Amino acid sequence: MSNFNQESVLGVHHWTDTLFSFTTTRDPSFRFRNGEFTMIGLKVGDRPLLRAYSVASANYEDRLEFFSIKVADGPLTSRLQHLKEGDEIIVSRKATGTLVIDNLKDGRNLYLIGTGTGLAPFLSVIKDPETYDRFEKVVLLHGCRRVAELAYGEMITEKLPNDELIGELVRNQLIYYPTVTRDPFRNRGRITDLIGSGKLFSDIGLAPLESEHDRIMICGSPALVHDTRALLSAKGFAEGNHGEPGQFVVEKAFAER
Repeated sequence: MSNFNQESVLGVHHWTDTLFSFTTTRDPSFRFRNGEFTMIGLKVGDRPLLRAYSVASANYEDRLEFFSIKVADGPLTSRLQHLKEGDEIIVSRKATGTLVIDNLKDGRNLYLIGTGTGLAPFLSVIKDPETYDRFEKVVLLHGCRRVAELAYGEMITEKLPNDELIGELVRNQLIYYPTVTRDPFRNRGRITDLIGSGKLFSDIGLAPLESEHDRIMICGSPALVHDTRALLSAKGFAEGNHGEPGQFVVEKAFAER
């Protein structure tokens, strides 16, 4: 277990009967770039039970935060959902992932496209001052089935704009666009449909996607990743990775959990 730190749970928040988040202590030696993921889990007997989770907290915060679904028969999530303050979890000492702004070429607008718990890596990206240095506008798109599943909405719209470090940047540059598919709501529809129809851009007051100016990060369900990648490729966007920055990046390590 020398590759893992043991952390204590500081708090647990149950958003719905299928979604929860939790915060833990953070070993000072643990370093990550905003948007990366790490392996976390529990000791079951003498062996670690692990899964990849994006870090939802920013890399300058002294705690770690994770956002998860609840799966009744999931090997790990069936246990994690019962966490309470003071419980112990294990966190890998290494973080990695493609959803970092270093993997994108310079551009004008940054679109962060996530469904469900795919929102998690973008919660750290929108807290990063460098994100706002690199891009004029940062558009956070969060798609869910139900309104109740739009976790962190209050934090994004009320807490972050008043944050001492990034509040002014958030107020001037961040556009938050939540959308649902099954409930009445001000924004309705799948993200790719809203992009394809142009409704998204008329709603937020920006021009339709152009490979010259716009950069995109994608994290979520397999359907979202497949459809968005196809949409962007048809528009001439080139995918980036650690070796060569591109016009969009996808987290391939996991789809929505």
